[in-house]
Amino acid sequence: MEKPILTEKFFDVINHEGVVSIVSWGLDEPHIANTWNSYIVVTEDGRILIPAYGLRKTQKNVEVNNKIKLTLGSKEVLGYKDYQGTGFLITGTAKYLNIGADYDMMKEKFSFLTRVLEVTVISAKQTL
Repeated sequence: MEKPILTEKFFDVINHEGVVSIVSWGLDEPHIANTWNSYIVVTEDGRILIPAYGLRKTQKNVEVNNKIKLTLGSKEVLGYKDYQGTGFLITGTAKYLNIGADYDMMKEKFSFLTRVLEVTVISAKQTL
């Protein structure tokens, strides 16, 4: 399977502040948690890393079902047809890291984290 490409527009969005919604679901109904665009780190191989302090229900869901969806956006980045604002829907699989090089790098950037939510991107669709 070819690695999905996170576009230049995606990187423009995460370089501006905005809310990121994290949708997970285990055996129950979907759960939504939020974080900030400025907390997203993209690895060289295209994985998305998010510092986790809370996100406990998200972790419980990921342990049952590793599928995850993220939505994020910024009104500061032009979207389709040069309309103000754009966003993305990311689908992928998730796991939590509490050791290793990626964890250490994220802990250096975000001292508050207790774990790192790692998302392996399956698709990235611009929505606006």
